Amino acid sequence: MANELDEMNYVPMEEGREVNVIAKQISPKVGLGSKIFEIMLWVLAIIPGVVFMIMKKNADNKLKRIEQQINKQASTIDNYLEQRVIVLQNCAQLVNKSIDLDKDTFTQIAALRSGVHPETGEERNEISQKVDGFAANLRFAMENYPELQAHESIQSAMQQNNYLQREVTAARDTYNDLINSWNMAIFKWPTNQIVAAKQGYTTKIPFIASREIKEQAKGTFFG
Repeated sequence: MANELDEMNYVPMEEGREVNVIAKQISPKVGLGSKIFEIMLWVLAIIPGVVFMIMKKNADNKLKRIEQQINKQASTIDNYLEQRVIVLQNCAQLVNKSIDLDKDTFTQIAALRSGVHPETGEERNEISQKVDGFAANLRFAMENYPELQAHESIQSAMQQNNYLQREVTAARDTYNDLINSWNMAIFKWPTNQIVAAKQGYTTKIPFIASREIKEQAKGTFFG
């Protein structure tokens, strides 16, 4: 049998390929086979049916624990995002004393601060992307006005922002690990998948890098 991936005879993809997160929720389903499986356990004897019922309860508890861990980590991300928004808001006020920022800047950052504790992962991701965009706009303003970079308070604020950004990134990694555990767990047949289908659980969408961050990553950092 020939190699399915033959490095000696292949067509290279010279144009490369962009990788993006597929933001789609998938629901685990159980068919007739799973229902017959459960019925047969009770038909064979009471003990297998009872054992499987206990297994399903344990599976339900495990899924609930993972969900609580996800919520806890989401709260950690929210706290770091809130601190970032406050730091960037203060930085914008300092920068505005030297140059006139766009009037919408303060309106947008105030709106972010009031909604920095979202209810869903999708909203959390959207807020995070807006914060990244706002930080990028401030950096751009500072690049155009070198004298701002020498301002001690502004420098301190941007350093705090960089630190919080790293903390958000670390918290996102842990969050995405938990999301991955959840997404795999709900499709583990028979117990987890049967429980997940009954409870109406779906896969969860991991954090997604913003378009601004992706574009920056493609740039040249060293001239």
